[in-house]
This record gives sequence, C-alpha cells and structure tokens, in this order.
Amino acid sequence: MTAAADLRLDFTQPPQVLARRLIGARLTLDGVGGRIVETEAYDAGDPASHSFSGPSARNAAMFGPVGRAYVSRIYGVHLCLNVVCGPEPGGAVLIRAIEPLVGIEDMRIRRGADAPRALCAGPGRLCQALGVTMAHNHVSLTAEPFVLEPPVAPLDIAVGPRIGITKAVDRPWRFALAGSAYVSRRFPGPGA
Repeated sequence: MTAAADLRLDFTQPPQVLARRLIGARLTLDGVGGRIVETEAYDAGDPASHSFSGPSARNAAMFGPVGRAYVSRIYGVHLCLNVVCGPEPGGAVLIRAIEPLVGIEDMRIRRGADAPRALCAGPGRLCQALGVTMAHNHVSLTAEPFVLEPPVAPLDIAVGPRIGITKAVDRPWRFALAGSAYVSRRFPGPGA
C-alpha cells in the first residue's frame, strides 16, 4: 500500500480511525477554510455521543449516509460541524479546530476577530468563521459547497481525552496536529 493510499479519507472507517486521518486534511466551505488541526470521535455506543439514545429528528444525519455533515447546536447557541462516518450508523467526527488558510478576511468579518488563532479554535468559532448553518446538515462533504481533501503527508498527532463533555471523559478520542497553535485547547505534555 502506498503512502497516498494510507492518507485517503474512507468514511466507512470507525470514527476513532477517521478522526486521526482528518488531521491535516483541507476543509473549505464556499472557498473559506483551512487545515484541520483538531478532531474528536463519537460512535453510537458512546454515552457522550448524540447518537447514544438512537435516532431522533435532531441526530438523523448521524444515521444517514457517511461522508455527510451532521450540524448540531450546543448550548442552544453554537453550531458544531461533524463528519458522519463509521461501519455502523451513529458515528461521527467533530471538527474542533482548523488552521485558517483561505478566506481569512471573510472569517474575520464573520467572527469579529483579527487574530488568526481566534478565528477557528473551537467548534462554534469554526462554524461561525466558515459560515456553517443548519442548512448544511445532511450535505455531502465531498461536493460543493464543501471541499474536503486528504492530508498530503503523514503528521505527528497528539492524542488525549475529549473536552467539553461530562460522560466518557476518559476516552482518548481527541486528536490534534502536535504543536499546533490553532487547537481549541492545548494538549498536556511536551510537544503537544
């Protein structure tokens, strides 16, 4: 198997595998976006997952075709962008942070912020900066208005527990580009 084949994005992979593979991938929405630097994995057997209690109107996208967006609302205010995936229904990868690369002026206007790190560090900020809305729920991430390209080379990935949840907090299902200044919260330990 070639290195390029190792880096492909296979949406039928378990969320824990795809979450790692998405690090370094390029994500844009209507030409605005950058490099994914932080993700979290969730599956239907995970008590922290929106799919844990089964299908509902809110989480229907998680039980639909893989490779699509599941846009969820947290705290009644902020949107989160997830990639539906897995060999079984109910899996998704939360995109927690990207490194802004294109459309930065649009991001600054949408966010009302200038510092590059403040634009997309955190799922709510990321959605606001990219212009993600509930209308993007169920939309394919492999066709316009989205572009999702695999990473071009293997990267050093930090692994740790997920954040912002109260259940299954010990699972090491949070992944990030090691040393990135654009993650939502730094990882403990050297080089992370």
